[in-house]
Amino acid sequence: MKIVQQPTRNELGPVAAAHGAQAIRDAVAARGHANVIVATGSSQFEMLDALAREPGVRWDRVALFHLDEYVGLPVTHAASFRLYLWQRFVSRLPVPPAAFHAIDAETDPAAECARLGEVIARHPIDVAFIGIGENAHVAFNDPPADFETERPYLVVTLDEACRRQQQGEGWFPTLADVPTRAISMSVRQIMKSAQVIC
Repeated sequence: MKIVQQPTRNELGPVAAAHGAQAIRDAVAARGHANVIVATGSSQFEMLDALAREPGVRWDRVALFHLDEYVGLPVTHAASFRLYLWQRFVSRLPVPPAAFHAIDAETDPAAECARLGEVIARHPIDVAFIGIGENAHVAFNDPPADFETERPYLVVTLDEACRRQQQGEGWFPTLADVPTRAISMSVRQIMKSAQVIC
């Protein structure tokens, strides 16, 4: 584990982005493609902005995944992680990625977990950019998370602390508006990544 400290988020985001971008470049150079997980939330603003501007990344050779999405939330909702990633990252890349394997939480959650599990099984992850929530959640795996599941994606129930964070960050006007369930990548799947940048 390598710990990097910077005085502000504005300085830390580009450092994380540069480190991850080099891992992506290395994977593309070695295998011709890379597989990357990107995260959402206010903690990712600076990193995603810097990552989209990193020079020399062959995004057309990169398959993107993301960590989680609220069950039943339309992609047009301001708090949708698919929308967030499209607006803050995917649409800002100099070229489209090879693939963006978005979580479609508007469909049957169990079927979507199975579909995504099959896709990610064919795409060993080179680098995962993640964050840790105020209640220590990773993706939407709230404590106490299921560390034993072999499933790559699962449907989880969001605890109140997690839901309060989402409302507190301004994604939802009231706690009652925050969904109670989400599709989340499992902790075990995240930890299969060659590199995890948090």
